[in-house]
Amino acid sequence: MSLIITGGPYIMKVKPKKSNSMGQYAELLRRYLFPQRGTLILLTLLLFASIGLQLVNPQIIRYFIDQAQTGSAMQPLITAAIFFIGFSLVQQLVSVVATYYSENVGWKTTNKLRVDLAAHCLSLDMSFHKSHTSGSLIERVDGDVNALANFFSSMIIHLFGNLLLMAGIIVLLFRENWIIGAGMAFFVIFAVFMIQWIRKFAVPVWAGWRQANAEFYGFIGEHLEGTEDIRANGAVGFVMNRFYTMLRKMLPLRVKAFLGFCAMWNMSIFVFALGNALAFGISAYLWYSQNISLGTVYLIFFYTELLAKPIEKIRTQMEDLQKADASISRIRELFATQSEIKDGPGALLPKGPLQVEFRDVTFSYDGDQPTLKGVELNLKPGEVLGLLGRTGSGKSTMARLLLRFYDPQSGTIALGGTDIRDCTLAELRKHVALVTQNIEIMQGTIRDNLTFYDNAITDKEIIDVLTELGLGSWYESMPEGLDSMLASGGGSLSAGEAQLLAFARVFLTKPGLVIMDEASSRLDPLTEQRIEKAVSKLLTERSCIMIAHRLATVQRADHILILDNGHVMETGRREQLAADPNSRFSQLLATGLEEVLV
Repeated sequence: MSLIITGGPYIMKVKPKKSNSMGQYAELLRRYLFPQRGTLILLTLLLFASIGLQLVNPQIIRYFIDQAQTGSAMQPLITAAIFFIGFSLVQQLVSVVATYYSENVGWKTTNKLRVDLAAHCLSLDMSFHKSHTSGSLIERVDGDVNALANFFSSMIIHLFGNLLLMAGIIVLLFRENWIIGAGMAFFVIFAVFMIQWIRKFAVPVWAGWRQANAEFYGFIGEHLEGTEDIRANGAVGFVMNRFYTMLRKMLPLRVKAFLGFCAMWNMSIFVFALGNALAFGISAYLWYSQNISLGTVYLIFFYTELLAKPIEKIRTQMEDLQKADASISRIRELFATQSEIKDGPGALLPKGPLQVEFRDVTFSYDGDQPTLKGVELNLKPGEVLGLLGRTGSGKSTMARLLLRFYDPQSGTIALGGTDIRDCTLAELRKHVALVTQNIEIMQGTIRDNLTFYDNAITDKEIIDVLTELGLGSWYESMPEGLDSMLASGGGSLSAGEAQLLAFARVFLTKPGLVIMDEASSRLDPLTEQRIEKAVSKLLTERSCIMIAHRLATVQRADHILILDNGHVMETGRREQLAADPNSRFSQLLATGLEEVLV
């Protein structure tokens, strides 16, 4: 049974707490680790070899001591020494090879998990991204996955191996004498129980620490991105106050997590001291009763020390498991967050300019106050719509609905006569392009920034588009042509160049509908004139919606639609509205569009 939490346009399914232990581990192992079966089998074989070598070496030392005590010839002693050194070297070689393959498994597994998490985040709707900072998501995708690296790379195999090594030592000690075997078996059971008991108190603390860590990095990332605005508005003091507040919140959690670590460390020291004391007492008793030789006494102590090693490993693996518990829960919570914006059955949109229809569309971001109320629109293929209205009237919301960043609560949006909810998201966004005043430039080549890694777009097409947009001389100045690197955020570009590159992206994707959301607001008059001709060509082959405040922007529009507080205040042919002195559009033209709409 699952609890479903809804809020906004996304759903979170939370599994019951009791299913969070073995079930979640098994799911991750099945999905990410088990596909590397060949490497896992090799690691298992190396593990068995290492265990065998660790169990054999003390037997060689026992033989060496007993032979030396009897005063036998040197040859058996030399042979035992050679075997001991040889086995030790082979054991080290096996350990190096196993470490290499286990780390390789860990990197492959965690990278695959990172890819799935990143793809899942990109598939979630805008409500999710509005409520989560980029820093907190990075901490989920990278920080939480890093905490699982050891879990995937070696924990399961080594945990099983250490348990097997302990069992082998106990069996060999029983072969020597049932008293020492029973004593060490009791010691192992007690040690594992104590470690497992202390572990359950630390897991919730690690979960709280990971959550606080994510919030902290989200805060840092958000404010570093907005450093210019923070400085310009004198808000550095406020930000630093928040910074110290978060540190004060994190410190007690970190202290508690560290105390949990110390508790496990101190418990292991106590347990090992108890084991050594137990081994000393039993060995002394058996030695004085002449039931064991001096070599066997050493064998018992060696095995007791060797027994401490897997217990110590299990302790550290339990610590990793604490971190894994918290990280896996957070990763599963992220995977369980599902967007309501899902692919439709797969209807195809027609090629060429698209008809745009809004049929009684009502939409609200918070489910309370509608942003759009009963909007009606019918734009014929190849026509241009000038969409006007004050800030907050719902203009950009219409653009987001056309791209299905959100879905309306009621009504239908159709392109080319097809309900966009019947299309896959990839099909829809292949036919609709959005150009805004905020241009995202990635850290990458010019080619990658313009094609978004679409290899079907040729270099000739890219160069032709750049030349047509007046960027020919800019392109020729690039030292490595299309392979020249652009800085993240477009720091090396002027505002006009960045905007022109955004138009170039639209030319290359060849959509049937272009939405321009204040797309030319950042252009200086000279650059705007340069792009005018290119935009005219772009619009002759496509439908277009122009969201604007400026009078010059809507001069090419066939239709005008004016929004006011989510309602359609006025709509009609631009020429007719401009000629009607009673129309709202005519009044805007008379009073100055920029002043009235801003």
